[in-house]
Amino acid sequence: MNYAVILAGGVGSRFWPFSRELEPKQFMKFIGEESLLQATIKRLKGVISPKNIYIITNNIYFYELKEQIHKFHIPEENIILEPQGKNTAPAIY
Repeated sequence: MNYAVILAGGVGSRFWPFSRELEPKQFMKFIGEESLLQATIKRLKGVISPKNIYIITNNIYFYELKEQIHKFHIPEENIILEPQGKNTAPAIY
């Protein structure tokens, strides 16, 4: 059984000035009508079941993330909220 973990909690500081804390890169639409997050999930279609996709984010992005992933039928309990942003390695751990 395969699983995917998507990190979507960053504030986009390294992608400034395009990405800001209230509009981080994972929610931006660069190509077409899908955000980077949605395009990532779409690439997993047929490879990993939505119930096996987990997304790590922080509290301030919970509702935006929930809205963006709704059409993919990823269970809400698969959204993992970081208590505090500490970069990539702790999020993966």
